[in-house]
Amino acid sequence: MHELLTPAEMGRADELAGDGEALMDAAGRAVARQVCRRYSPCPVLVLVGPGKNGGDGLVAARYLRWAGWPVTVRRLDEASVADVARAGLVIDALFGAGLSRPLGEPAVGLLRAARRIVAVDVPSGLDGATGGVLGFAPQAALTVTFFRAKPGHYLLPGRTLCGRLEICDIGLPASVLEVVRPRTFLNGPWAWTLPVHAVDGHKYKSGDVTVLCGEMPGAARLSCAAARRAGAGMGTLAADTPMILPEEGLIVCHAPLARLLADERRKVFVCGPGLGATAAEKLAQVIAAGRLVVADADALTACAGAPGRLRGVTVATPHMGEFTRVFGAPGADRVAAVRAAAALTGAVMLLKGADTIIAAPDGRTAINANAPAWLATGGTGDVLTGIIAAFLAQGLPAFEATCAAVHVHGAAAELAGEGLLAEDLPRLLPRAMQPHR
Repeated sequence: MHELLTPAEMGRADELAGDGEALMDAAGRAVARQVCRRYSPCPVLVLVGPGKNGGDGLVAARYLRWAGWPVTVRRLDEASVADVARAGLVIDALFGAGLSRPLGEPAVGLLRAARRIVAVDVPSGLDGATGGVLGFAPQAALTVTFFRAKPGHYLLPGRTLCGRLEICDIGLPASVLEVVRPRTFLNGPWAWTLPVHAVDGHKYKSGDVTVLCGEMPGAARLSCAAARRAGAGMGTLAADTPMILPEEGLIVCHAPLARLLADERRKVFVCGPGLGATAAEKLAQVIAAGRLVVADADALTACAGAPGRLRGVTVATPHMGEFTRVFGAPGADRVAAVRAAAALTGAVMLLKGADTIIAAPDGRTAINANAPAWLATGGTGDVLTGIIAAFLAQGLPAFEATCAAVHVHGAAAELAGEGLLAEDLPRLLPRAMQPHR
């Protein structure tokens, strides 16, 4: 159930399935079942809106009454703040994921007064496509959605507002996906397979990653260490100046870039981490040479306001500031903006963040949700760049390599725990990858 359907796509799936009454009955029954499973009987207030979401709420109220729960149903124009405040549990069935205007009164006042909310589909006021809040959305303890989740369930701030998310089967056939053809997925091992070293392999067969090293060698070292730990047969720092080498086995090369590019064994180049003023020139050289290129950091800064300079890059890995400098502010629909950037440049585009978005030029998009909060520390992006490069060097296609790297990166951070430093991550990569071999 890893496909993510926008509200419009979910509406289309409902139409294709037909028998709306049966689907509504199954949805309401699923909500009631989840409430009974997770909470002790208490006074329940069901707030119902005018559409299908309200219909699901009415069905849930019926099933809860049959189970012996004390249930009151109120429409938006009937409910009072006092009604809400008295309830031990409020079922929010006012507006679903397709709400297109800001939530106003009296809905805001009613939802603010609730002590504990179970949301039907999404908390009212949450945009199911973008995860954005339309004016106001309440904090739910539990959100019950149906058939497939929506992007807004995993994109921030929606992911935090949904509380625990339950995706319930309501009898809608999976065959409708063949018609709807969703393009957005939750990132996970169902979307990729990690490379495995062949018995008869050798270091060059496992791929060579060359990391261009400039003014801040620490960033490039992190990328190179991650590439080596993620399975690249060779990892080389291409440095312009002499440097101290504290890491055993670290290979440093001072040859001119043109000479490095003449070596056909060098499949993948990392361009950007700590590279400094030479980033624009070196990025252009490796693109012109037709190599696989992962562009990050200073290479992205060198393309500020000129996204065309990224054409020929294999994967670009901006954080929000870098993305905005190159492509402009993404606006409310970040998925659409990342897709557009991928289509414009022809590169797999990775917008880094707590809810990282990965888009391929053909429109396929993955949302990642396994990154712990403590991953937000300096240098972790350089590590991610190195993992992507290693997976590319081992033969994974660009989109799959990027999705796999993001997931493994998050898993390694989870293993590290709070207090993580970027330099902790490379040594944890083998453990993070092991479950997916």
